[in-house]
Amino acid sequence: MLRTAIATSVAMVAFAANSLLARLALGDGAADAAGYTSIRLVSGAVALAAIVAAFRKRRRLLEVPGNWISAFALFAYAVAFSFAYLDLGAATGALVLFASVQATMILWGISRGDRPSPLQVAGFVIAFAAFVYLVLPGLRVPDPRGTAMMILSGVSWGVYSLRGRGLDDPLAETAGNFVRSVPLCLLLAPLAWPGAEVTQAGVGLALLSGVVASGMGYAVWYHVVPRLGTTRAALVQLTVPVIAAVGAVVLLAEPLSLRFVIASICVLGGVGIGLVSGRARR
Repeated sequence: MLRTAIATSVAMVAFAANSLLARLALGDGAADAAGYTSIRLVSGAVALAAIVAAFRKRRRLLEVPGNWISAFALFAYAVAFSFAYLDLGAATGALVLFASVQATMILWGISRGDRPSPLQVAGFVIAFAAFVYLVLPGLRVPDPRGTAMMILSGVSWGVYSLRGRGLDDPLAETAGNFVRSVPLCLLLAPLAWPGAEVTQAGVGLALLSGVVASGMGYAVWYHVVPRLGTTRAALVQLTVPVIAAVGAVVLLAEPLSLRFVIASICVLGGVGIGLVSGRARR
């Protein structure tokens, strides 16, 4: 049990670190968004492919799991994620991303005929109202362009997550999708050159995001998910925006406004209510 708790904590810190690393590189101009995204995806593909090759020896070297639709959703998530962090703080970006992912998955379930309970509806309304409160005009409102890009990133990740449900080997599928996303990075060339620059610090941060926070983070996460179960795994991910917010304050000296704290508590609480009530119905 202790090993599961430690592994889960490591995975959540890794996911939150993606927001911190992106903001550190892009907010300070150490890298352009296109270059950062390309390095992150390529290094993540190499790391995940190496992990799968080491622990899934039955797979042939030339076999590439995954599919192109999921790879494109992954690519869209990563691109929008990077461009969003040109304008958003790490804490706000993580909260918008998380809210968008959950909203995408909940609305998809409703569109497919799932009938939410009154408690689930209440939880969703609370979370959505808090998100609206966060982005309404007022003091320290998130940048509209950055917010729109992060919503797109969250929707893309939600689509990617929905397509990955029920896979026999999600780690291998994720590795394959990362590998398939590498040639898609060529689409970023017009956005990266001329005039764009990635410093040595930017390269290092992108590599940390790709190899450690993404590659190793996903490897640990997919190892621990079967032990947690679907509902507990979903609930655990509620901690990611909180970890990102703490990291942003401590490491990036970002201000923590009362507005953000209230919105975070309501968003996370609303989604948590929905998840717990969904488990109870089963």
